[in-house]
Formats: sequence, C-alpha cells, structure tokens
Amino acid sequence: MSDLIAWFRKRREHEALKMMQNHLALVVTAVEDLERAVNAAAEGNSGEMVQSIRRIEEAEMEADDVRRKLMIELARSELPPESREDLMHLVKRIDMVADWSREASRILEIIPIDKVPSKMWEACKALCQGTVQCAASLRRCINRLIESPEEALKAADDVERLEERVDELYANARGAFISETFNGTTVAILFRDLMDAVEMIADWCENSCDQARVIAVRR
Repeated sequence: MSDLIAWFRKRREHEALKMMQNHLALVVTAVEDLERAVNAAAEGNSGEMVQSIRRIEEAEMEADDVRRKLMIELARSELPPESREDLMHLVKRIDMVADWSREASRILEIIPIDKVPSKMWEACKALCQGTVQCAASLRRCINRLIESPEEALKAADDVERLEERVDELYANARGAFISETFNGTTVAILFRDLMDAVEMIADWCENSCDQARVIAVRR
C-alpha cells in the first residue's frame, strides 16, 4: 500500500480528501457557470449573464478558502515531503482553473454584448463547451487518483485530447476574429482577451492532469 493511500484512509486525512473533492467541485462549477454566462451573453440576456458571473465569483472565492484550509491540513500531515509537495502542487494547479474562469467572467462583464458579431459569440460558446468537458474529465481523473491510478492516467489522457480540441477551436476562433468587424477597437480587444482567458482554463486543466500523472506513476 502506498503512503498516499494509507494516509487518506486515516480519519483526519479522510477529511482532507473530502476537502479536495469539495475544492474540485467548486472549480468545475465555476467553469460550468462561465459557459452559462457566455451563452446568456450570446443571446443578449444580460440579466442571466450577470447572475452567472456572480455565481462564478462566489465559487472562486469559496474555492480559494477551501484551498487555504487544505494547504494547512497538508502541511500538518504525516506524509513524506515528496508526497505532500505533489498534492500541494496539484491543488494549486486545479485552483488556477477557477482563477481563469473568474478572470474570463471579469472581462465578459465589461464587454458591450450587443457590439460583438454573432459569429464570434458562437466561437466563444464552442470554446466554453470544450473547457467544460476538460474540467469534467479533470474531475474524473482526480477522483480516481487515489483508488485507481491506472484509471486516473486514462482520464488524464482524455483531458489532454480535449485540451487539444480546445486549441483547435481557439485557432478557428482567431481566424474568424480577423475576418469579423467589431463595433469599436476596444470591444475587439476585450473579446480577444476573453477568448484568451477561456483557452487558459483548458490549459490549466491539462497542467493539473500532468501533475496527477506524476502522482499516479509514483503510486
């Protein structure tokens, strides 16, 4: 039995595992609400967009709080230094998924949604859908990491494939961006920043799974 599995089976450390799962659930929620916010913006529904953005803000703040508490639990643990550092790096990478969801929502909130070409909204919706799929696969990867490292590795491969698909969508969106006419240069810049932030969500899902691979292989 690995030191990591044995550690998680202790009562106190079981609480840390629940905190990790709670943190991941909040991160995935932020990504899902970003998709809802972008879909609402594309439909011209600013009210629903703002509500979704507020939920992202709440999820990201709560995830930060859980992350801080989890770091304290890990620091106090009896895990070997290498295993402790592996988990800390994993938690910090996962937290970046929520951070970039929040950053994307901040940009979205200040974009005049009626001044964005409909084709660009469709491109951004596709990007968001891809990031939701990445986040869902990341969640499966982490949830299987302790009990079945082999299944976790397979889920990590899924995340990588999905991230590559998001990269393709991002490239297509940039191609469309060049050919579209925005109502104002500022709007165009903000929308480009929004697409960049959404693409970063998928990147950090992949980065998180790279760290999960390290843990799985060591187990």
